[in-house]
Amino acid sequence: METAKKRVAMVLAKNYEDVEATDPKAFLEQSGAEVTVIGVERGEIEGKKGEKITADATFEEVSPDDFAMLVIPGGGSPENLRIHDPAVEFTRRFMESGKPVAAICHGPQLLISAKVLQGRTLTSVNKIRDDVMNAGGEYVDEPLVEDGNLITSRVPADLPVFDEALARALGVVPAMSAP
Repeated sequence: METAKKRVAMVLAKNYEDVEATDPKAFLEQSGAEVTVIGVERGEIEGKKGEKITADATFEEVSPDDFAMLVIPGGGSPENLRIHDPAVEFTRRFMESGKPVAAICHGPQLLISAKVLQGRTLTSVNKIRDDVMNAGGEYVDEPLVEDGNLITSRVPADLPVFDEALARALGVVPAMSAP
């Protein structure tokens, strides 16, 4: 009997850091997960460097109950999502569910707006370090930080350890790493 694919929510808005979305998405899909891209509206979303990813659904069309994990890529996307109340509410509810939530680079900006970082240890791009601390989070400068259901990394160079942590948290067998 074939088991159902694990469903992963990836939240995106314009100006995301291209590789921070495309790399985990491809890694998870190659590892057997189903990634649903959620945007403010359906359709094409353009990254900072011109990559285009299609939003499969809007925040109004989904629930955290539909997914096993949430991934928040960085770049300008989290800043654009944090002013969209349904995105903030979706993120807050996902964190409260106890299911894995992964954020890289500027991704924690959405978690800050969801008011879910109090007492949590995490990392991010150093440009938002003070914002993380002001939101009650304990900032550490490490490639990967796992605190309960929260998985965080800093920059694109951290993607290999970030991807591996996603696979572990989701319970999928990671695809072979590309040379």
